[in-house]
Amino acid sequence: MSVTYNTKQIFNGRELLPSSLTLKPRVQVLDGDLISFFTLIMTDPDVPGPSDPYLREHLHWIVTDIPGTTNATFGNELVSYEMPRPNIGIHRFVFLLFKQNRRASVTVPDSRDRFCARQYAELNNLGLPVAAVYFNCQRETAARRRAS
Repeated sequence: MSVTYNTKQIFNGRELLPSSLTLKPRVQVLDGDLISFFTLIMTDPDVPGPSDPYLREHLHWIVTDIPGTTNATFGNELVSYEMPRPNIGIHRFVFLLFKQNRRASVTVPDSRDRFCARQYAELNNLGLPVAAVYFNCQRETAARRRAS
């Protein structure tokens, strides 16, 4: 899986500013073939803050039925993209890619709040992720916005 915001490739631990995350990223599925389908989940496990994430996880995006070797625009956006808006501390934003057993087999979650990717994957028979990547993001001050 390859995740890119504008021209910024995501790798584990890369820090991005919220102002650069307003548009959904380009997510390329590098595995499978056109008869394999994948589900992409984006979550924030650090809600409301990383030192006490008692509201974990917050769901930011779900795209299902992505054909292998294509990108998320070819899938079904089950939950629309919500840009990251961390309030307290440095948050991790995680992209998880699962291989589906069959097309149109993934259900809409009840809520974005207190989402649990592990339970959701079990409920939808997605198994373990076939790929994962995360970036870090924190609330930006007006000075940081002007400097970037």
